[in-house]
Amino acid sequence: MTTSTAAAPAAGALPVTSERLKKKRTRHVKERAIEALLFFAAFISVFTTAAILYVLISESVLFFQQVSIFDFLTDTQWTPLFADPHYGILPLLSGTITVAGVGLLLAIPVGTIIAVYLSEFASVGVREVVKPLLEMLAGVPTIVFGYFALLFVTPLLQRIFPDLPGFNMLSAGLVVGIMIVPYISSLAEDAMRAVPMSLREGSYAMGATRFQTAIKVVAPAATSGIAAACILGVSRAVGETMVVAVAAGMQPKFTFNPMEGAGTITAYIVQVALGDLPHGELAYQTIFAAGLTLVLLTLVFNILGYWLRRKFRETY
Repeated sequence: MTTSTAAAPAAGALPVTSERLKKKRTRHVKERAIEALLFFAAFISVFTTAAILYVLISESVLFFQQVSIFDFLTDTQWTPLFADPHYGILPLLSGTITVAGVGLLLAIPVGTIIAVYLSEFASVGVREVVKPLLEMLAGVPTIVFGYFALLFVTPLLQRIFPDLPGFNMLSAGLVVGIMIVPYISSLAEDAMRAVPMSLREGSYAMGATRFQTAIKVVAPAATSGIAAACILGVSRAVGETMVVAVAAGMQPKFTFNPMEGAGTITAYIVQVALGDLPHGELAYQTIFAAGLTLVLLTLVFNILGYWLRRKFRETY
């Protein structure tokens, strides 16, 4: 009787162990499936980037077989659709950099100030109202911003500058700056809120005010995140299309004067892509050379942002 009683748990332990092994095997399969799904998502991102680069480079090689790279980088005229074609990218580059520069002169200080306010001074209620409104601003279609620049900002600027033409890079740049403020403010605010509270408490214990703590403690500690937000804003401004196509005009001109109209790389790509040029012609291949230039320009800014993040992380 004693033997059978002692043996009963041992016999009953087998189903329990088997059930545990079954659950463990099922969990292992689920984890493998999740890993495969995540790998597939990462692979799609890398594959898409590689495919874009392949298309741009392969078409650009055909373009540079007929056009000198030296002329492409030094000529100050961009008239590939004219009877006397010139293929200098400098006019498009100057327009792109000027519009992006005007936008960043507005967006970086305004976005950073908004981030400091939301992170260090705003109450919870104000933050819950202001931040969704900023994110909603980021969702407005860019074509709407373009007509806002053309029909509202330009006439407003013409009251201050009577000689300002209807198409100009100043109004386009200002609206691009307004458009990228939510990106910079949101990311910078997240970076500042990630700063440990112990740093703020230590600053308060030393007698610093809230403003001094925000400027001299929190902002330097979050510099890598703020720099990343600004670099993202740069990339967004450089790649903007519809605002500059509507408000800045699409006439390539080598100038850095924001009071004049000019064309940008993205505006030219839109202009040619919507035309009747057949695929394979030299004039059509110019959009791939211009697109490759834009990708390289964005890559330079991303590398600069990566270097800044590493530098400030080492410093702080």
